[in-house]
Amino acid sequence: MKNEWNEYIAILNREVVPALGCTEPITVSLAAARAAEELGKKPERILVQVSGNLLKNGMGVGVPGTGMAGLGIAAAVGALGGKSSLALEVLRDITENAVEEGKRMLASGDVLVELADTSELLFAQVSVFNGDHVATCTIQRQHTLVTEVTKDSEIVFTYAFEDEESKADSWPLTMAKIYDFAMNVPFDKITFILEAVRLNEAIAIQGLEHEFGLKVGRSMDQDIALGLRSDDITSFATRLAAAASDARMDGIMQPVMSNSGSGNQGITATIPVLAFARRLNKSEEEMARALIMSHLTAIHLKHHLGRLSALCGAILAATGSGCGIVMLLGGDYDGIERTIKNMVGSVSGMICDGAKTSCALKVASCVEAAISSALLAVKGVCVPGSDGIVDDDIEICIHNLGRLGTVGMVETDKVILDIMVRK
Repeated sequence: MKNEWNEYIAILNREVVPALGCTEPITVSLAAARAAEELGKKPERILVQVSGNLLKNGMGVGVPGTGMAGLGIAAAVGALGGKSSLALEVLRDITENAVEEGKRMLASGDVLVELADTSELLFAQVSVFNGDHVATCTIQRQHTLVTEVTKDSEIVFTYAFEDEESKADSWPLTMAKIYDFAMNVPFDKITFILEAVRLNEAIAIQGLEHEFGLKVGRSMDQDIALGLRSDDITSFATRLAAAASDARMDGIMQPVMSNSGSGNQGITATIPVLAFARRLNKSEEEMARALIMSHLTAIHLKHHLGRLSALCGAILAATGSGCGIVMLLGGDYDGIERTIKNMVGSVSGMICDGAKTSCALKVASCVEAAISSALLAVKGVCVPGSDGIVDDDIEICIHNLGRLGTVGMVETDKVILDIMVRK
């Protein structure tokens, strides 16, 4: 096996992991759990300080096992019943007693959430207090990256960041390399990706069978029964993905397989590929290779955008699934490039205005756009490089999308947050 393929597998194992609940409030729960473990006593008060982007993504999304939304309850149950060793599944074992006690802390005003003075887009610092004792945990840049832990002002743990410039220069992925890997890596080396199918299909079924969130996926099922929609492969993929997002954003106590720190991105990179593989009667190996294409593409695009931005991450994950669908349809590498260009030329401006139940609508829109982009691509149809932010060079095209979502939408991000906090 090629040496660089081991690195790609390591990237997948790092970025495609189970997550219980929306990863922004879960980051706060994780920081709270780690701080409480260091404190060694039951917290009497909790102070949560977060970046604007994390606040935006934690205001309106359900916290698993609580029936509530927001960073306050996420911090409370994390501190009272979370296990930091479980990472993004930190709330997996919370008890009803911990939830009820967390709700009482919140109602008593013992949990304070405020904006941190930080330039980091992803930043959460949780301090827990008992009498004269205080412990603090800081997470930044990645949803599980603990960068400092203190107790009574003494540093217990600190993380040394790598040189960011040299790290960026060493990024190993390109679309051509991803395609080569997905096509040629031995099947037994990538069977682990099928766990994403098991987890994300299970939550999609829950979303179809029960009334979660806006019921986007479930509603599409009902529309099919009424003859308002057809039960074609596009509808199948879209309603499954939307239903999974419905359940997840409503706080279902069930994990999904995430991608790049986002459960919705994991859902969107997995479910459409699963749907096409099932309806086209593809083998497990063919589905696994398409999933590898999808997830690595999403990771590659996300690398250029950053963990949190004003650009909706479902665009990136859906672009990945579109590339996986091209593989299942028998398309070649040129079809992969055309799919990406078609997506960049269509839905690249969708904003992220926080994690919430309406994310299921965005997932549905992005999945439908990805399927249209893929179907056009296999016919040889492509948005030309002369149009808008699209470029003939696929890596420049991806860079342009990343630049739009970072440099280009800085002010957009500020306006979105200002609108949300003024409600």
